[in-house]
Amino acid sequence: MSHIDGHAGHQTIAALQEFGIDTVFTLNGGHIWPLYEGARERDIRIVDTRHEQSAAFAAEAYSKLTRRPGVAALTAGPGVTNGISAVTSALFNGSPLVVLGGRAPAARWGAGSLQEFDHPALLGPVTKAAWTLKDPATIGERAAEAFRLAVTAHRGPVFLDVPMDLFYFGATAPVPEAVAPAAKVPDAAALDRAAEVLAAARTPVIVLSSDVWSGFAEQEARDLVSEFDLPTILTGLGRGLLPPGHPSLVTRARSAAFKGADVVVVVGAPLDFRLGYGIFGSPSSPAKVIHLTDASDPRRPDTVEVAVRGDLPLVLRGLSERLAPSGTAAAPEWAQGLRAADRTAREQDGALLASTADPIHPARIYGELLPRLADDAVTIGDGGDFVSFAGKYIEPAQAGCWLDPGPF
Repeated sequence: MSHIDGHAGHQTIAALQEFGIDTVFTLNGGHIWPLYEGARERDIRIVDTRHEQSAAFAAEAYSKLTRRPGVAALTAGPGVTNGISAVTSALFNGSPLVVLGGRAPAARWGAGSLQEFDHPALLGPVTKAAWTLKDPATIGERAAEAFRLAVTAHRGPVFLDVPMDLFYFGATAPVPEAVAPAAKVPDAAALDRAAEVLAAARTPVIVLSSDVWSGFAEQEARDLVSEFDLPTILTGLGRGLLPPGHPSLVTRARSAAFKGADVVVVVGAPLDFRLGYGIFGSPSSPAKVIHLTDASDPRRPDTVEVAVRGDLPLVLRGLSERLAPSGTAAAPEWAQGLRAADRTAREQDGALLASTADPIHPARIYGELLPRLADDAVTIGDGGDFVSFAGKYIEPAQAGCWLDPGPF
């Protein structure tokens, strides 16, 4: 194991680099200058924003796109509190985010130093963990712990701050290694039951969402969909997992699919308002739900027939293996009907996308935008009606090219 000799800023940046992180988002503040010095000396890019909220939101976007922890460095007091909305958003979105905060000097704590505030007490409820680093010799090790926790399912934000006087304190310490979290193996009995329910389905639908992308399970998801010809709806960061024109992609027929399904497999998303709280089918014939996630979800409606928790590549591979001998009992006309409904919806959309009506229809914006989007263009839908229309009309050509605010 290598060692590094320097102050806490050097120690923290060394830990950050072990996790493959090359960028820190911030707003310049004196309480965190040692971090900037460490970043400069170890060739880490610093993006200096105009507001700490922007720094923290940008760090979350970085984490979504790269599937590595995003890092925001916020100065003490209002610097940290300015970032709280973005930290809370990362919690709701399951985005791995590490927020490094400055802190008033420990030696004068309680005396009324500039921007003195006990951040962990405020950040605790909106993070996976929040703590103050107190021993310069272990700062690198504790920083690495924060990065590991951020990427452990279910992913989310972690906060740690360092008193200003300890940030400048020199120490020689080992550089901690970036050890990946141990794989969460799904319960075999739960997988057996999920396969049994899906195999018996006549009108199945599968929803692939954000954690399929975040959990590096895109190939396993494509294999499952293609092998068993499952009508598929993409949401969140799951957009682009199947390219436009894929024969299983029926996102434009979403309403008909959810109303007519007898089994809905939801992969990598909570059963919140975005998915009708997990209620599919009709009142007289509700659909059974198979919920596949990387961690437990306290929200479990009565419609959930079986829940499988574990690393999503293992979950999806296990489900495919169990379905392989017999496939599903899906009616051929079910998938054909959804494909036809999807095509009809696209044809109807064409008139709106090209409309010259005055006042302008919101869809017209996407008629102009779509021809200009490269295959690797990242589209950001910023809430409200704009993100609703964007979600309907924009189909990324590849995964990792869609950002939206999420449920918060």
